[in-house]
Amino acid sequence: MPNSVPQAMKKTAPIHAPMAQFSSENGQLMIGRFTMRDIANMVGQTPFYAYDRTVINATVNALRQALPAAIELHYAIKANPYQPVINHMASLVDGFDVASAGEMLRALQTSMGPENISFAGPGKTNQELISAITAGVTLNVESASELTKIEQLSQHLNIKANVALRVNPAFELKSSGMQMTGGAKPFGIDSEQVADLIVRINNSSLNFIGLHIFSGSQNLKPQALIDAHNQTFALASQLLEQADSSAISINIGGGFGIPYFPGESHLPLSEICENLERLLTQYQRQFSQTKIVMEFGRYLVGPAGVYVCEVIDIKQSRQQTFVVANGGLHHHLSNSGNFGQVIRKNYPVAVANRLTGYQNADEAVTLVGPLCTPLDILANKVQLPAIEVGDLIVVYQSGAYGASASPQQFLGHPNLTEILI
Repeated sequence: MPNSVPQAMKKTAPIHAPMAQFSSENGQLMIGRFTMRDIANMVGQTPFYAYDRTVINATVNALRQALPAAIELHYAIKANPYQPVINHMASLVDGFDVASAGEMLRALQTSMGPENISFAGPGKTNQELISAITAGVTLNVESASELTKIEQLSQHLNIKANVALRVNPAFELKSSGMQMTGGAKPFGIDSEQVADLIVRINNSSLNFIGLHIFSGSQNLKPQALIDAHNQTFALASQLLEQADSSAISINIGGGFGIPYFPGESHLPLSEICENLERLLTQYQRQFSQTKIVMEFGRYLVGPAGVYVCEVIDIKQSRQQTFVVANGGLHHHLSNSGNFGQVIRKNYPVAVANRLTGYQNADEAVTLVGPLCTPLDILANKVQLPAIEVGDLIVVYQSGAYGASASPQQFLGHPNLTEILI
């Protein structure tokens, strides 16, 4: 994002972190060699999502360079299940993590082998379990009763199912945007029950793969992540010792956040990765034959995506300017503030075909969508250059939890399209 945008926004609010992942030419936002109008012409419409493969590549490469070499990298498909994105990620990461049979089938249609695909989720149906056992992916078991079902189905199919135990530890990932552990949770098996289940699996006809300990997501606090990693390694070590077992793989989750809102900064990785290196050394003897996996979704694809819609009207209402676009919460629910925000904040936005003039933008405008609800807000009271009907509005940080996480059928407006460039 051009520096001129945050400078203008200083007038009314803290600035967004710099969005420098995309280039611009002649005041036009570019993805690859295309402007947003070029992309609109190619896909035949607005609104649309566009994802930049070079940004994804750069993010994955930078993360691999920062993380200890021994750590394997998985992509959580729920962040962005667009098939071209999944296909591209298959060449960049070591495995996939899925949360439904639908995601599993998308993963299986790539070059990724089933032995590198894991399936989590607290409500797997019998048919989903049958599909996963047949495919040979690893099932992250969420309860003792689910384990019983897997045992029965595995015997019926005469296939030795691959299982890992998803652990609900007593600790939580502090300062996390979405906490998955600590206290009573629908996710995973309480840690005090896990050792007995490991013994049970090792005495059954199932393959014990290991543990899945995912504490939370969207975290921008290095010390919180360091504390969670310390506790995760200690817990995994304790559980395996109690069960007198080894593990093929331990998934320690991800949780790395990206900056969305004014005042947030990019997550510094050095201290986190140095601590991971220390933990690998500390537990080297016990985990020498164990793959340590980190699972990322939003962190890998979020910065690579933009949501683009078109201005269709500009109106005044009691000294406030409203810019009405043809896209909104039905396409980008998280940007509207209705996907987990307690107090709504603005994602970084710009006029894609006019990336200059922000320094002289004196009026704060509110960008809204076409839906008949006051919740349909793209950005509230932001400084932008003079806007005209036909301009293209871009919402940055939109590569994760966008199209697939939004109620596209709401009010019967046209669906959007997606493209990977």
